[in-house]
Amino acid sequence: MANVVDQAKAKLRAWVETHRHVVLFDEESSSLMDVTSGKTIRLPWQDVRAFEEKVHPETKDNYLVLLLENGTQIALVDPGGIAFAPSTENTGPLPDLPPVVCLKDFFTLKGRVDHYLYDHRDEPPPKEVLDLVMICIATLDGARAVGFEVGGLESELEKSLKEIERRTS
Repeated sequence: MANVVDQAKAKLRAWVETHRHVVLFDEESSSLMDVTSGKTIRLPWQDVRAFEEKVHPETKDNYLVLLLENGTQIALVDPGGIAFAPSTENTGPLPDLPPVVCLKDFFTLKGRVDHYLYDHRDEPPPKEVLDLVMICIATLDGARAVGFEVGGLESELEKSLKEIERRTS
């Protein structure tokens, strides 16, 4: 197992060195920082059971997937940063939910929600807004599951949800 961890650390260091615009690594604290969000997660090296280096189908750039003991996967990908599986624990199944998301996705979708709510104040929000909010919730739940602190982002999403409720009731 130590050999797998050593190999994973070496691959991670090399990947981050060439992708510092999306992910930073602090070796001393074993933390990864998602550049887009500024949020960090601690890497539990003792729980890393395998890693894979893959090629992104769109960018053709390499990305790295860490497989943890509990079945969780964390991917380092450009574009995107730190990617993970969304969680539908609080949303139920969602038809348009991708299998892998990142906090950059959350910010993109939240921006679309806010556009509908605040740039079109005189119009009722379309149904799509609720679909976007549900994907945002699944994204934040997935982020929490891999170790991100997302309380502040949840508060911001809650404000948008209250505005949707106010405008549709």
